[in-house]
This record gives sequence, C-alpha cells and structure tokens, in this order.
Amino acid sequence: MNDAMRRLARLAVQEGLSRRDFLARAAAMGVASATAGTIFSGQATAQTPQPGGHLKLGLEGGSATDVLDPAKYLSQVCFCVGRTWGDTLIETHPETGEALPALAASWEASDDARTWTFTIREGVEFHDGRTLSVEDCVATLRRHSDEQSESGALGVMQTISDIQADGGNLVVSLEEGNADLPLLLSDYHLIIQPGGGVEDPNAAIGTGPYRLTEWEAGVRAGFEKNENDWRDDRGHVASVEIIVINDATARVAALSSGQVHFINRVDPKTVDLLARGPNIEILSSSGRGHYVFIMHCNTAPFDNPDLRLALKYAMDRETMVNTILRGYGQVGNDFPINETYALFPEGIEQRGYDPDQAKFHFRKSGHDGSILLRTSDVAFPGAVDAAQLYQASAAAAGIQIEVRREPGDGYWSNVWNTQPFCTSYWGGRPTQDQMYTTAYYSKADWNDTRFFRDDFDRLLLAARAELDEQRRREMYRDMAMMVRDDGGLILPMFNDFVNASTKEVRGFVPDIGNDMSNGYVATRVWLAS
Repeated sequence: MNDAMRRLARLAVQEGLSRRDFLARAAAMGVASATAGTIFSGQATAQTPQPGGHLKLGLEGGSATDVLDPAKYLSQVCFCVGRTWGDTLIETHPETGEALPALAASWEASDDARTWTFTIREGVEFHDGRTLSVEDCVATLRRHSDEQSESGALGVMQTISDIQADGGNLVVSLEEGNADLPLLLSDYHLIIQPGGGVEDPNAAIGTGPYRLTEWEAGVRAGFEKNENDWRDDRGHVASVEIIVINDATARVAALSSGQVHFINRVDPKTVDLLARGPNIEILSSSGRGHYVFIMHCNTAPFDNPDLRLALKYAMDRETMVNTILRGYGQVGNDFPINETYALFPEGIEQRGYDPDQAKFHFRKSGHDGSILLRTSDVAFPGAVDAAQLYQASAAAAGIQIEVRREPGDGYWSNVWNTQPFCTSYWGGRPTQDQMYTTAYYSKADWNDTRFFRDDFDRLLLAARAELDEQRRREMYRDMAMMVRDDGGLILPMFNDFVNASTKEVRGFVPDIGNDMSNGYVATRVWLAS
C-alpha cells in the first residue's frame, strides 16, 4: 500500500470516511475497487480501538525540578503529562493544523476579529466531580495573563484586553484583531482547571481522559482512566505510566526488552539498528520542530551583532543535518518558520557555511578568546555531537568554542533561558504569530534569545490585525529577516519527530503540531491483544 493510500485509509477511521467515499477517492487515484475494498476493511479492523491494558511510556525530558502547574511546563515529560490529564479550549487537526473544538464547542468572531465568543461545552466534569463552567475558563485564562504566574503562554495572553463570562459563553476581547485566536488558545499551557487553578495550580485536576494517581518529579507519573470522560474517542487503555528515562541508550534498551511500549526522541543514528527488532515500529512525523543554538542578545559577548553573525556563518548546516538527523529533517535558516506554516516567507536566501564571512565578522566584533557553549543530551537527540561538530566548523573559521556538557537533570531550569549560549529545541506552534509571540516578543517570558526590538514588536502586533493576506505575508517576511540577521538564534535544522513503539501499540497519529502525537500519544493509542 503506497503512502497516499495509507493516508486515505487512516482518514477512513479518524474522520469517519464512509466505505463509499473511500472507494470513490481510491478510484480517482486509479486503485481497483476490489483492492481498495480490501484495504478499507483491513485498515478499519486494524484501527478499531481495543479497551484495556496498562500503557507504559519511557520518555526523555523529565527533571526533579518539574512541577504539575501547566503554566510552568518546560519539558517533554510535562508536555505529555498535561495532555494526559487536561484539556484546552481548542485542539488542532493533526494533518492540517486547523483549529478544532475541544472544551469550546464552537466560536465566532466580530467583523474586526477583536471580540471572540466561545460557547463552552455543557455537561463536562472535572476529575473531582465539579462541573466545568464558563467561570473556570475565565479564571484559567486570567491566571495565565498574570505575569506572576510565569506562564509559558504569557506572550500570547498579553494580547488580550478583557476576558469575561456571558451566560454560557466565554468572551475574549483583543487589543487588536487576530484571526488566529482560536489556534492560540490550543497552547498546551492553557489547560482548563477548576477555579482556574488559582488555589492549587499543581493539583492536576482537569477534564482529560485520565486522572493522575502518582507523581514523582523526574521519575514517573501514573494515571487511571477517567470513567466520566466527556469524549468516547480517546483514553482507550485502562491505565498509563510515564517513566522518565533521560538516557538514550537506556530508553532503547527498555523498549527493546518490552519494559515500555513507547519511547520518544529516538536518535536518528540508532534508527536502523532499532528497526531491526522484530517487535519494533519506528514512528516518524514531520512538522515544525527545530533544534537550536541560542545566544542572549543582551549579554556580552553576544550583545555584539558582528559576533552573532560570525557564529551563524560558522555553522555547517548541511553537515549538521546529514550527521545528526540522518535524513529525518531539513536545513534551517536562522528563523523559526518552515513551509508547514501558512504564509511562509518565501525568497529568503539560504544562509550557508562561510568560514571567510565568519572570520570577517569575528575580527570586526573585536572579541578575543574562546566562547562557552553549554549543551546536554536532553537538549535534543545528538545535541552533544552537534555541539562538537559546530566546534569543529567554527575552528576552521578561527573561532574557538568551548563545549561544556551539562547534566540532564536541571538543564531546563539551570541552563536554558538562563545561560547566555546553549543548545535547545522548540516544538513549533500552530501559527507564525504564536511562535514569534512566545519566543521573540520583547515581553515574552520564553524569549530565550533576549531578542528585544521595538520595531519587531510593532510589526508583530500589526501583522496580527492585518486582514490583507499579501500584506501580512510581507510582514512575516520582514519579521523573519529581523530574527535571521539580527537575532540570537542559530537554527541549523528542522527535525522530524522520531519515536518508536512495540507493535502492540496501535492508533498512533502523526501530528504536525509537536512530538509524541502533539503530546496526545497516551490518549490516542491502544494496545492490541
């Protein structure tokens, strides 16, 4: 069965495509009706969820500093934990990225897209038996709007001028019009909690398909099925266990021996060997994720624009992609947007490895001595190797980089967004606006390159309210150029998300939104008997 037929077969299950519609589309593709009928029947049978079982996930990205407050989720484990116990107002389509109803059953906007009315779903219960109300949604969004919350969604929330309840509706008013607001509210930090989570943001009480039963930061999380779940298309297994396994070799060993059913962050250099296992399935998804080297633009020596340019020209992107990603990704160009985004800025020259330009800007910067780069195995798969490759390519340009390998535990609290030059990753966001608002807007808590430009902020806000598509595209291009040429971001590669599972795991959905089926892996898959 070719890739197109696989996608069509998957749609038959995920979106309720009828046998008639499936056969019609297959015929348009030149597939014989008998063959298509067999594929449809086989796919439908294979994709029928089976209830029960204990699903075990072995995940990289946990730390002793992790907390259950969604506002402060930083790592892969917390991301997946939150998706397992909680819901947001909006979800996104795994293939197209469009907004889908979740706790908000429907929504509509004013003509200028400044006032949005969301109808909150009725009859939904929190894990503690309380009924979801509009007031809970209001309180949640207001909490994430408070700078004291330290929310990862603060950059998004600062564009909102008012949040009110109106009967069964949630009314959100914006300072400027924004046609993307529903997608922004799909942010994984914005899990709806009773009372907004104000009294106890770490209680992990939500409306999701599983209840949290066990939590040991940096070690494990346990869940049991929520029998009162408002949805019947998820939460197939009886219980879930998330085990933190930060060591890549240990994760692979745990999967190969059957100790866990699923692992994340498979290092591309180990894929071929892992795939030889008779009970192993490689699960790769393309999307918006990217691996980065980040400099603080307001901290010496990186406050020197020529030094930043020197370090960008010293990056051998092609070698990085070929060596680190092994074909599971593509070259980046020092801005965080790729072709999966609407209004992708075209016509921007690809920055390549140029030792001569690197030398020129390095001399012009006046910097003398080595440059300290911090990295860790948890930054991204192959991050330490990537740092050493970068060290070598920079040396050819006369730039000495000192690579310091940091421990994985505490990396996201002690190094990332704290130290001035380190390796990291981003999973992407549903829109260009949200990606820039989360990580490049001057007031964003997660502005991890300390990129502060008033003209960028003004352009970001103007693009959000711009209704002319061509003009908005031009604005996004200008923003990309600012980040590319003046920012502290070195983005050598967009990565595919490479996961792996045992063959007992069924129903995995590749999702362009983010890794691990956009964090929903535990809620979407089931175990075949």
